[in-house]
Amino acid sequence: MGYRFPAEWEKHRATWLSYPHNETSWPGKIHTIFPFYHEFIRNLAQGEQVNINVTGPEMRSSVELSLARAGVNMDAITMYAFPTNDAWCRDHGPAFVVNPDLPYPKAIVNWEYNGWGRKYPAGLDNMIPSKISELLGLPVFHPGIVMEGGAVDFNGRGTVITTTSCLLHPNRNPGLSKLQIEKYLVDYYGLEQVLWLGDGIEGDDTNGHVDDLTRFVNVDTVITMVEHNRSEANFMPLKENVKTLNSIRLTSGRQLNVIELPMPEPLYYQGQRLPASYANFYIANSGVMVPVFNCKQDEKALEILSSCFTDRPVTGIDSVEIIWGLGSWHCLSQQEPL
Repeated sequence: MGYRFPAEWEKHRATWLSYPHNETSWPGKIHTIFPFYHEFIRNLAQGEQVNINVTGPEMRSSVELSLARAGVNMDAITMYAFPTNDAWCRDHGPAFVVNPDLPYPKAIVNWEYNGWGRKYPAGLDNMIPSKISELLGLPVFHPGIVMEGGAVDFNGRGTVITTTSCLLHPNRNPGLSKLQIEKYLVDYYGLEQVLWLGDGIEGDDTNGHVDDLTRFVNVDTVITMVEHNRSEANFMPLKENVKTLNSIRLTSGRQLNVIELPMPEPLYYQGQRLPASYANFYIANSGVMVPVFNCKQDEKALEILSSCFTDRPVTGIDSVEIIWGLGSWHCLSQQEPL
């Protein structure tokens, strides 16, 4: 039918969020995340509609008050009583595809979501795409396999990048081969090319989502995380990813342009390694929101990303508290294109 998944930098109609409420995701610390989460929303609301899934009227009232106090443009905020298990809308939210030449120029691909390999309850989360499709009156496609938004990144022109460590993990779709999974990606995202990387970063309990590793910043350019400390566990996997990326040719025949981004200093909480990465940025209409971690690499990362996005501002938002949930701004958000 000619639908395609747009690049994240293409114009949004809205960003979808699922408001955090599950204390098991931020054990003992969920109360610390909200100033930073609200700052993220404040930035989003400067350039687009922000649609927020909440558990019901009580949460709606509380969130409205909190956002207003945080200086958020409340005219840009709409809340929906769509209960969720958790806040990671990148993975459980709808995958919007577009084709302006069809009577329905926008549709939703409703992949299955199983809590990153049945690690966490996901029954409510798995219903979110259907609820949003009913709300918006959009056609829905049901591939019938598990796929998470954080596992894939797109250039909007027929290429997706992903990882074998996640998509080929037996806790997702154990009956499918690599070629079969590629066919699902091609058929339902409207693609011509699937690029495979290897392992994810330390501390990532999603089995290696690509949005902590490598992201398209334009049609033929990616940023990719690198670790310069040879004694770090991330050193070799990230080095291998760079080697793979440098060998790639796009469907146009052009070599992929690879820009290296330094990993932040290792971050731990209660002895647990956290998946801190600058690659988990979100590209909104009003700017690029980048997780920062109060370390010396922050400034360099923002400088590199600012050189990549000359059409909109790049803003660092403190992610030290948020990352205890094992994700950041990209994990928490899902774009709806025009």
